[in-house]
Amino acid sequence: MEGASFGAGRAGAALDPVSFARRPQTLLRVVSWVFSIAVFGPIVNEGYVNADTGPELRCVFNGNAGACRFGVVLGLGAFIACAAFLLLDVRFQQISSVRDRRRAVLLDLGFSGVWSFLWFVGFCFLTNQWQRTAPGPGTTQAGDAARAAIAFSFFSILSWVALTDRKSSCLPGPVVSDCPGSFRGGPPYPEAPSTSSCRIP
Repeated sequence: MEGASFGAGRAGAALDPVSFARRPQTLLRVVSWVFSIAVFGPIVNEGYVNADTGPELRCVFNGNAGACRFGVVLGLGAFIACAAFLLLDVRFQQISSVRDRRRAVLLDLGFSGVWSFLWFVGFCFLTNQWQRTAPGPGTTQAGDAARAAIAFSFFSILSWVALTDRKSSCLPGPVVSDCPGSFRGGPPYPEAPSTSSCRIP
């Protein structure tokens, strides 16, 4: 059956760019990609300020360099992952091996789940450190950047949880037409039933 092969019966079919761009999963990836930039960008640009006692730079999050590093690594990781998985989504239709398709789906699902958890940890960590930050010239100068990183860390939790939920629909369960290999709104594939998707019986 089509579901048992993760849509392998549709391999080699032409990709409809318009349908692909309108897929909720594609939109979520783009949104998550933008959110990641909004997290690590402000930290890199304005997250380090002059210390009150000297010319050395310190992290605006309570002087905790680990908080700044964690935010940057988390954001950069999400940025690279979104680009990589978006490319995988584009190439998914060309993968004919059932094993490779299954690995791709499980890799995407596992990574999305882990990164959702890490975004939650990052949001709590940055928020906690910001609440402990003493007022000062540096805090005032980089306050907007710190608050932006915290806000988009929270938004990233939502977007990555939504990505995890989308990908989990390709595992055993009800038919969902937004699984890889089934582009909603695209032309039907003659070799596969029109109502099938990634379901495994």
